[in-house]
Amino acid sequence: VQLVESGGGLVQAGGSLRLSCTVSGVTSDYYAIGWFRQAPGKEREKISCYSNRDGTTAYTDSVKGRFTVSKDNAKNTVFLQMTSLKPGDTAVYYCATTPWWGVATLNLIYDRWGQGTQVTVSS
Repeated sequence: VQLVESGGGLVQAGGSLRLSCTVSGVTSDYYAIGWFRQAPGKEREKISCYSNRDGTTAYTDSVKGRFTVSKDNAKNTVFLQMTSLKPGDTAVYYCATTPWWGVATLNLIYDRWGQGTQVTVSS
């Protein structure tokens, strides 16, 4: 299983970015994709979850209403659309996957991770 993130970069506060997570090597339709971020000196933070079984999503409170997860099935790619970005969103963003048969939940433990992509929001 391999996950490759892309789409990070430098953006001004209030701007938008779309991150991509392309997944390969998963042979089942039952899995979850989680997005995480880690800022310098801080613990890794769970941002969202996407359940491939039913397309449900879950978000942590700090990004609700600003971030949206979606999937392009043809490309096997999950997107994290980020809007109204703030300097506090600056971090390395990671996607991860794990087998999962339920609805989206933030309470999953992931076993495969991407390499991360840097997002920097300037004030």
